[in-house]
Amino acid sequence: YTLKDIYGKSKSMTELKKQIARYAATDATILILGESGTGKELFAQAVHNCSLRRNNPFVAINCSALPMNLLESELFGYVDGAFTGAKKGGKAGMFELAHTGTLFLDEIGEMDLSMQSRLLRALQEKEIMRIGDNKVIAVDVRIVAATNRDLYHEVEEGRFREDLYYRLNLLDISIPPLRERTEDIREIAAALLPQINERLHCRITAFSPAVMDRLEEFPWKGNVRELC
Repeated sequence: YTLKDIYGKSKSMTELKKQIARYAATDATILILGESGTGKELFAQAVHNCSLRRNNPFVAINCSALPMNLLESELFGYVDGAFTGAKKGGKAGMFELAHTGTLFLDEIGEMDLSMQSRLLRALQEKEIMRIGDNKVIAVDVRIVAATNRDLYHEVEEGRFREDLYYRLNLLDISIPPLRERTEDIREIAAALLPQINERLHCRITAFSPAVMDRLEEFPWKGNVRELC
């Protein structure tokens, strides 16, 4: 996805696209904040594809989708025989796969404190160690993280490391919920129409004014994901 795939001409989205272009020109870590369904990975890919790393890997992982012990092996990799069930020959982790590119850490707020400590060290030292190994591997990775949680509140409650929070929040992008930019709904709905037709085997050519009025009045608690 690129900036062209982010639909909406509202003031908030126009400013957000300009912000993404400015941030992409740097190599700083970015924290994307937004409710569930706002399309945080789309924005992360847009950052990557606007950056000097655009021709290098973009690797994404959802930190809430895996148990923490499995997340550790996915992020940092492991060597042959590191644990029962380990793949023969070992496995490269996401950090290695994203070398010279961008690593997108979705739902970073779900990561437990022990994993946060290891992630912090990787960010500070720019090197990782595979599970079961005794040598370090240098990695050149731009981090883009995302969460639907109030991370500063998580810090205050002791559930998120303060030092990691400041390491991640060098630059931040706040995605407005769909209900706060209803003027974008017509463009988004029109852009999604071919996908809707293909998925539902329909031949809808346009939305009636009554339907569009109803779409704009709807609260969209699930944001763009619900509209899709």
